[in-house]
Amino acid sequence: MSELSDLSLGPAADAAGSADPAVGLRAVRALQRLQERLEAIHVANAREQGWSWQAIANALGVSRQAVHQKYNRRR
Repeated sequence: MSELSDLSLGPAADAAGSADPAVGLRAVRALQRLQERLEAIHVANAREQGWSWQAIANALGVSRQAVHQKYNRRR
């Protein structure tokens, strides 16, 4: 999937180990955004391949209702 090749941890991964709280907290937020984007890409991919909401929820360790509510609008 080409979207995945565009993603990079880059400076956020390096900054996550910083002793400076301002740098570290910015890195945490950048990594959270990356995680959210990766999750959305993979949920969309799973749905395109015919996965049920329950199967996706099981893989993510959340309820079917939670994953459906979060991603069903993005179709």
